[in-house]
Amino acid sequence: MYSYIKGEITEIKATNITIESYGIGYFVKVPNPYSFTINSKTIIYIHHHVREDAIELYGFATSLEKETFEKLISVKGLGPKGALAILASASPQDIYTASKNSDAKFFIKFPGIGQKLSQQIILDLKGKLNFEEEATIQDERIEQVGLALKSLGYSSTEIKNILKRLKLEPDTTLSDAVKMALKMLRS
Repeated sequence: MYSYIKGEITEIKATNITIESYGIGYFVKVPNPYSFTINSKTIIYIHHHVREDAIELYGFATSLEKETFEKLISVKGLGPKGALAILASASPQDIYTASKNSDAKFFIKFPGIGQKLSQQIILDLKGKLNFEEEATIQDERIEQVGLALKSLGYSSTEIKNILKRLKLEPDTTLSDAVKMALKMLRS
């Protein structure tokens, strides 16, 4: 099982990217391949999908997108291809809001999703989503701060509490964000 791959984007195609990490190129299907940049170093959050006839890696720019994808593919009748189509056009927050408000029309606009599957998505996701908690971790820098704190040995509970309170300005660097979090942990 993979959590993420940290490496360099070496190839971008219509439905996937290749990310090289330690000399190995991983073929990863992503919702928006052109949101990545060739030769850029990045972290891709990975879902390892195993079926009878295929083993595939699905990648996401944030862990929130990955969690949303995993919740979507748990819906009866919705596979990885349909879940990627939804995430290609909608943010996790949009999906959560549509599910919370029972907005069937929102899901029908995606390819391969009719009225019945739209209702199934709403039914299956309603009990699984914690909208308020998930929405607080949207900023990628906040996720990176969380990873840094984890590597320093802080507990998941401490990290969650700090990340909820951490407010970053658009020009705040990752280094400054980590320093702010450490200062908050000490106080």
